[in-house]
Amino acid sequence: MQQMETLDYINERPRHQQKRSRDRNPTGKGVIQLLFISFGVLCITQAILNVVLRLTLYVGKELNYLNCSSDNFCHYKTLQERVIALTRDISLLEESNSKLNNMLRTVREERDRLKMQLNDQSCCQCPADWMKINSRCYFLSRVSKNWEESRKDCQSKGADLVVINSAEEQTAIYRLNGESVLLFWIGLYNLDGTFKWVDGSALTVSFWQLGQPDGDPTNRQDCVESYHLNPVLANWNDAPCEKIQRWLCEKDPSSSS
Repeated sequence: MQQMETLDYINERPRHQQKRSRDRNPTGKGVIQLLFISFGVLCITQAILNVVLRLTLYVGKELNYLNCSSDNFCHYKTLQERVIALTRDISLLEESNSKLNNMLRTVREERDRLKMQLNDQSCCQCPADWMKINSRCYFLSRVSKNWEESRKDCQSKGADLVVINSAEEQTAIYRLNGESVLLFWIGLYNLDGTFKWVDGSALTVSFWQLGQPDGDPTNRQDCVESYHLNPVLANWNDAPCEKIQRWLCEKDPSSSS
């Protein structure tokens, strides 16, 4: 009986050792499971890496876009500031231009005024031996001639026998030489029964002596003289044109030489 138990014990030892040996050496099925698990981990890792890579690329593109947008915005702001500065400069230039135009206009007006003064001083001066009355030049001769020769002398001086158009001018001429010259020719003459001035104008204002013009029996009194012994506004007299006496010339100062 004891011998049989001993044999059973001997037989049991190898079984136990076989079980332990099986526990130490994994089977092929376990290796396959391990490979599947490892492959799954690798797939998940790869997927994660792909996602991370795509996120990295996307974030990079977004950063580039943001950087580009930021650069454009900065460039836009710079341009806008330059436009504002240029607009301000244009406004200042326009204001300066307006001031310069005003100054130029003032200078031109002053130039024209001075030019007129200079012209007045130069052209409105009467020659020597001429007298200036109300912006007109008058010359009273020192010698005596007939009416026609007297007129030629005036014309040789760029003038003509005096034409009297107003009471003011008549009064001024009357006072020209007082009573020192009693008679002198004026530029009025009779043409075909009508008195006219040497400049071709008609007689509209007259200062005849009382009873003048009266002519003479031969109707030869065709020229007019001024007689200072008579009143200032009544001292014209018609006389023969061949009469010898002094004369009065008149001309515009602009024709003075």
